[in-house]
Amino acid sequence: MFFMYDPVIFDLDGTLLNTIGDLAEAGNHTLKELGFPVHDIQEYKLFVGNGIPKLVERFLPKGFSEETFKIAYGIFGEYYGKHFADRTVPYEGIPELIKELRDKGVNCLCNTNKSHKYAVELIEKFFGSDIRETIGGENGYPRKPSPEAVLYLCEKYGKADFKALYIGDSSVDMQTAQNAGIDACGVLWGFRTRAELESYKPRFLAENVEELKKVVGC
Repeated sequence: MFFMYDPVIFDLDGTLLNTIGDLAEAGNHTLKELGFPVHDIQEYKLFVGNGIPKLVERFLPKGFSEETFKIAYGIFGEYYGKHFADRTVPYEGIPELIKELRDKGVNCLCNTNKSHKYAVELIEKFFGSDIRETIGGENGYPRKPSPEAVLYLCEKYGKADFKALYIGDSSVDMQTAQNAGIDACGVLWGFRTRAELESYKPRFLAENVEELKKVVGC
């Protein structure tokens, strides 16, 4: 079967895996330790997307000091490092989709702003070798929306007569695809809204995995 897209590059949080429970729990643990008010889990959906340092900035109260940030970052990292997979699960149908693509010879890859060590462990836990390579934050590439990691993956895994596709749930992902000059598909089961995704005019939007299958040729 001919596939229009190969490689297919996925975001992680909010696209492949529902990680919000563990992120919110770690954030609220940090806030409790510091004596600050906690946030509802829905608020964390707006805090995530640009890596852990930015997440910590966003959940701290306004006007925090540099010293408070350093302490909060340390508390968060210690707690999240022990609990980053407690509540995290793949979205329904995603493991099957990844396996189907791999079985048909499509290169499935991951580029995320999540810290590289956590990203690699989660990908291995839930997808094994079906996702061929993962590039996370703090791994030698600037964070998204910089296109550098995506361009590297396209160069390494690209095939003649095929186009690359980036799949994600946020404006950061749509900007990353635009900056790399490749097509984007926004998924609507993640952490951000349809309006946010539509404002960046991705080529595709997918309400569910069945619609995503049609986009990638399954």
